[in-house]
Amino acid sequence: MITKKQVKKIEEVAKKYFKDVSGCHDWTHVERVRNLALIIGKKEKASLKVLEIATVLHDIGRKEEAKNKGVKKCGNKYCHAEEGAKEAEKVLKKYNFKKSEFENILHCIETHRFRNNNEPRTIEAKVLFDADKLDSIGAVGVARDFLFAGGLGSKTLYTGNEKKLAKSKKDYSYTEEDSSILEYEIKLKHIKNKMLTVAGKKIAKERHKFMQSFFKRFWQEVSGKK
Repeated sequence: MITKKQVKKIEEVAKKYFKDVSGCHDWTHVERVRNLALIIGKKEKASLKVLEIATVLHDIGRKEEAKNKGVKKCGNKYCHAEEGAKEAEKVLKKYNFKKSEFENILHCIETHRFRNNNEPRTIEAKVLFDADKLDSIGAVGVARDFLFAGGLGSKTLYTGNEKKLAKSKKDYSYTEEDSSILEYEIKLKHIKNKMLTVAGKKIAKERHKFMQSFFKRFWQEVSGKK
């Protein structure tokens, strides 16, 4: 059985991975995702202890991904979810968790990413996926979108042709063409349709509505109509 003391110790270890990271994926992001995950998890009858540990560890691979601009030394893509799960395994081996809990936590971390093909299978993994995605939409999502792009030196608009670029299905992460608006066109506007839980879908619907209104206004101001 996972105890509160164990959760606290793992949280302290996890925080060490967030020193000098981007404000977009710092510890405040983890805290918001945890709050959402626990609220959704209660409604979905998930194991809250498994969920909380997975949540505090879910982005420990982010710093390395950003440092390497999404590419490993061998040239392959660096996936913070997959690499984070490997790092989390080292942390969790120090604790005598049940095999099912241990494997579930790692599964949650490995499958929380929007852009990989690892599908969340457990209710805890689905809840973490939803909570993490919900933090990328709505008012907080808009703020993080521009913060992330600015941190990479990206422009607000690269060409003004982001809708066309988004249709190419190309991965523009960490490229010159990437921008806040392209992120919205490729990813953020589709988040509400990716939700896996009933509670997550309900929250996403309202957050999407706000975000959609913001970007509609954005284009109106770009064109001078407002």
